[in-house]
Amino acid sequence: MSGVTDLGDMGVDARTENRKQHRYPTQSQSAKLNGAPAICMGHPPNGTFRSQFATASRALLVSRPMKLWIFALVFANSTVVLPQQPSDTGTRFIEDRNVAIPMRDGVVLRADVLRPAGEGKFPVLVYRTPYGKDEAQQEYTTFKHALERGYAAVIQDVRGRFQSEGEFRPYENEGRDGYDTIEWSSMQPWSNGAVGTFGLSYPGAVQWLAAVESPPHLKAMVPAMTFSTPQNFFYAGGTWDMSWMEWIWDNIAWDVRVKKNVPGPRTYKEALATWEQQGPAMLNTLPLLDVKPLQQVAPYYFDWLRHPPEDAWWNWSELRDKYSRTRAAILNLSAWYDDNYGPEGATTNYVGLVKVRAGEKDTQTHLLLGPWVHGVGSTAKTRSGAREFGPTAAIDYDAVVLRWMDHYVKGMDNGVDHEKPVRYFVMGRNEWRESDKWPPAAVETPMFFAPSASGVSSGRLQAAQFAHKESFSQFLSDPAHPVANSYDSSGAHDYARLSERADVLTFDSAALKQDTEVSGPISVHVWVSCECRDFDLWARLLDVAPDGTAMNLMSPGLDVQRASYRDLKRGRQWLSPGEIYELKLEKLITSNVFLQGHRIRLQISGSFTPNFSRNLQNGQSEVNSAEMRKANIRVFHDASHPSRVLLPIVSIPE
Repeated sequence: MSGVTDLGDMGVDARTENRKQHRYPTQSQSAKLNGAPAICMGHPPNGTFRSQFATASRALLVSRPMKLWIFALVFANSTVVLPQQPSDTGTRFIEDRNVAIPMRDGVVLRADVLRPAGEGKFPVLVYRTPYGKDEAQQEYTTFKHALERGYAAVIQDVRGRFQSEGEFRPYENEGRDGYDTIEWSSMQPWSNGAVGTFGLSYPGAVQWLAAVESPPHLKAMVPAMTFSTPQNFFYAGGTWDMSWMEWIWDNIAWDVRVKKNVPGPRTYKEALATWEQQGPAMLNTLPLLDVKPLQQVAPYYFDWLRHPPEDAWWNWSELRDKYSRTRAAILNLSAWYDDNYGPEGATTNYVGLVKVRAGEKDTQTHLLLGPWVHGVGSTAKTRSGAREFGPTAAIDYDAVVLRWMDHYVKGMDNGVDHEKPVRYFVMGRNEWRESDKWPPAAVETPMFFAPSASGVSSGRLQAAQFAHKESFSQFLSDPAHPVANSYDSSGAHDYARLSERADVLTFDSAALKQDTEVSGPISVHVWVSCECRDFDLWARLLDVAPDGTAMNLMSPGLDVQRASYRDLKRGRQWLSPGEIYELKLEKLITSNVFLQGHRIRLQISGSFTPNFSRNLQNGQSEVNSAEMRKANIRVFHDASHPSRVLLPIVSIPE
């Protein structure tokens, strides 16, 4: 059934797709507008969502009063929504609720279809989510603004979630289902055949997985804060990403318990409360396969664990060898403090697209990198954790998305194709830069590790290689007492106190005599040995202010390498105890000006929990082992073993 309503009554509250640390979705605090109960067709009766970050769409909250809604008719799968008051804009649209969209295997997915009222055919924007299509329309204003610009919108629950049929296995069906949904959208009588997609996080990943299936009617997409490879999404540097556990518990498992009548929390609120009680024990469980509370509700999680990062099984989610499969115009959007896969995903995907489209007049791909944390709402903020970046740091997410669509889906001549393709925010100097390429032109500058007389756990970063014949620093890594991240939120935080730990090595530069910009990929090459078969090497880059505060420049995960996966293509290679190896960490990335008087710091450790799994250092995987062993790890810095960090130094414009 269709309903006609006014745009002035739609989507007044756009909250961030927040994920505490990693993969958590949007969460509404209330399903009420001005005291009138809102009917959320996809949520169970007690599944009230809450929002931890209520970030509003400024243009709407400032200019439009909230309206009182009347839900005139409710049928099995449709709701007719009529406004009690006339709209500010008078713009009207048609809404079809829970429209059946058949997939190639016969499973029916359901979507809400919004389109401008009146005759005609419209370009279509597709948004696919596991977090509830009803919730998305309450959270985000993009749909409203799209309708105002003459788009139709298809907002779909992915397979196995809320109103859609089938079994939910995260990401695994999104390529085929996305293709089928895009092509279905192109063939409807109200569609002109041109389709675009947008979304952030999971709704960003589904776009890529569909795009590489080559749907012919996909014209453009804006995948935000998402991945390029399972090796830096499910894993990072060979370590397992522990945030999947809480993502499943908080967002997926409670609904599965309701459907399968499995004991345990059955609402989002109950899931949050029980995670506070049970989560720490689950995160500390060894082997990882023994996390019993998830076994009935998330069998796919254990399937994932059984496939190591080099396993060809993961090819279904690998993008890096598939860029030639899509001709869509792609705006890659991410953030320096996005979850570890975010900035690497956006830059890798952008560079890959440019390579396969080389020689074309318009490569139809851009890159936008800001100083934010994960989430749509964060893009409207000027602060990430403890760092404030000034008023220019914020963007209008809706305007960015729709301007891209206006050109590449509608064909409007709005100048997008004449702009420089790369735009990135330089932290520290707090300004935007534009470039013809990524990474920007830079001079790769080594800073070598050197010992310090002040103690075994501290050292120097210096321009000249340390010339002694044999020199090393060492620490004792104990997986039973790992280095812990004391912050449970993303963004910039002060990690100065970690340098007080005996199991953390700290290497500092001298105070800088002038502002120094580092923009682009960063490599850390470390010569190491261990009296063990395996260990993890963390190398965290920090900006140290004159007052001693030491701010991280990226989220954990880009800065770790498991020694046994030092050459991932060859699979796991255990260490020979005592032998010296060179480990290369080559996924670090940022754009930051270290101001005059600041220092560049590198913190070296063997763990960083609870973000990623612990290496047990026993020559076995934590997936199926629980035995932990302490191990002495040596970091060499001498003439034969020049451990160093390679910084892309960029000339600062006058």
